Amino acid sequence: MSDLKSGSNLEKVLKAGHFAFTGECGPPMGCNVEHLKEKMQFLKGNVDAVNVTDNQTAVARMASIAASAIMIQEGLEPNFQMVCRDSNRLGMTSNILGAYALGVRNMLCLSGDHQKFGNHPQAKNVYDIDSMQLIALVKKMRDEGKFMNDEDIDENPKMFIGAACNPFADPYEFRVHRLANKVNSGADFIQTQCIYNMDKFRDFMKKAVDMGLTEKCYILAGVTPMKSAPMANYMAKRVPGIEVPEDLIKRLKGVEKKDQAEEGIKFALEQVEEFKEMEGIAGVHMMAIEWEHRMPEISERAGVLPRPVV
Repeated sequence: MSDLKSGSNLEKVLKAGHFAFTGECGPPMGCNVEHLKEKMQFLKGNVDAVNVTDNQTAVARMASIAASAIMIQEGLEPNFQMVCRDSNRLGMTSNILGAYALGVRNMLCLSGDHQKFGNHPQAKNVYDIDSMQLIALVKKMRDEGKFMNDEDIDENPKMFIGAACNPFADPYEFRVHRLANKVNSGADFIQTQCIYNMDKFRDFMKKAVDMGLTEKCYILAGVTPMKSAPMANYMAKRVPGIEVPEDLIKRLKGVEKKDQAEEGIKFALEQVEEFKEMEGIAGVHMMAIEWEHRMPEISERAGVLPRPVV
């Protein structure tokens, strides 16, 4: 649990050489705090930190900073997400200070999904700064104690800085160089997009290792258990930047409908086992989307419990 004096538990776990295991929890499309707390309890004790999404898929939800504060009250460590789509540097800076004052110690810097994909397609995006600049801003605030305009900060926010990486988006050849840009901007850890094409990801990680990127930051491989064959089909055809191999879809279709969720979890657990041995991988980011109630079982079957006390 984060508090106003302690540093990041996730950072301690990674620096101690433990295999990190993080989860995710999306704030509600409303003010239902009790339901949010209920979802959080399934993650407590089963992960090292929990991503708190920021209007994910460009859908309006409870503010990430508010949900993060509630998470701290519930005894979990949030990984506070911030997207560049919705705020300018002034708003971002004040939210970074506010989040740190509330006890947040991890932050994930993101571009954000385009608003045309969400429920307010007429909204104007901001993108005053991009995700690389946001990473650099947080690093400057933390390490130099200065705002973006070089004025001094009264007390600097010592955030453990994260960034996202999609190893599969086009052009594929550029993906590892984009990762390098984020690392060079100041990212301490990276969480990848959910991975299904293992062959391509193995190639991506070999390039990252060969470039020395895994010596400069911690990479957590993204895993999302498939709930069904229709979900796999949808992600393959409709979700940009995600590659779902045909053999995985066939595998899910090859079992009865009632057993497809279990087959999806089995594949996810197989991935975790490989990631434990894969060079350059420091942990897994388990995105059980609206499946938080399965996380205790998934964590146990993944062999990552008990979580280390550091």
